[in-house]
Amino acid sequence: MSDNHAFALVFPGQGSQSVGMLRGLAAVYPVIGETFSEAGDILGFDMRALIEQGPEEELNRTAITQPALLAADIACYRAWRAAGGGVPASAAGHSLGEYAALVCAESLVFADALRLVARRGQLMQEAVPEGAGGMAAILGLTDEVVQEVCQEAAQGDVLAAVNFNAPGQVVIAGARAGVERAIQAAKGRGAKRALVLAVSVPSHCALMTPAAERFAQALAEVAIAPPKLPVWHNADVSVSADAAAIRSALTRQLSLPVRWVDTVKRLVQEGASSILECGPGKVLTGLNKRIASVPCLALGAPEDLTAALAAARP
Repeated sequence: MSDNHAFALVFPGQGSQSVGMLRGLAAVYPVIGETFSEAGDILGFDMRALIEQGPEEELNRTAITQPALLAADIACYRAWRAAGGGVPASAAGHSLGEYAALVCAESLVFADALRLVARRGQLMQEAVPEGAGGMAAILGLTDEVVQEVCQEAAQGDVLAAVNFNAPGQVVIAGARAGVERAIQAAKGRGAKRALVLAVSVPSHCALMTPAAERFAQALAEVAIAPPKLPVWHNADVSVSADAAAIRSALTRQLSLPVRWVDTVKRLVQEGASSILECGPGKVLTGLNKRIASVPCLALGAPEDLTAALAAARP
């Protein structure tokens, strides 16, 4: 990483949360705990205690998970900056992580983003009755074959490939019965693994259209500034300079696939000399290493952040 300003930051989304997330980093950088406390004050519950102590079932409720993970992503970014890390040349986020990218780019104010994602999680939870939808990860098939499997297994149900996460790793979502049929069909087509994900909401498919329509109203009430750095949208792998386009991208994101492979490739094409994952865990770093030809590092633990700092210095 020869240029401190040539790195891209990417922010993880739902699935990266855990009780005790960023604990090691919090022991070194007080801004982590302060950010959790700030977020809890904004939303009116003790987020810091929930993140540090659980219970896990509460943290995994979509309406709670989303603001908690946004807070963790931003806490990690603040720790990075406090440690002397620079501002990225560009940013992106996986699904929910796109909101953290927009906060990083000073397009959304942290408090507004928290309220937005809390509302987003609530509307997603309400859009589909508990148990009616599902998601599954399909490993070892091409994107095209997974899409064929969805078409064949749908049988009138909503069913689609929704997260193009890495070569040979695609997540599908839709009606539970359709997802179960697709798992069997994928195994029949030679998938290495096809497994149901432990989520309560079938994200990024047409079942989220009612949530997207209601969420557009919440977005309309929030101030959005032009981003100070390019933020690549999940929905169409584009960047937006004005509020209306950002609102549109965030609304469409709810019911459209997350094009992560295309996004990471675009970050590199646009000059990212490295890609740093800013948030808890290393889920995106694992994916990014399978996509990108540049160094991919995580920032979620003290030793990782220190290594990334050293690599980011000219």
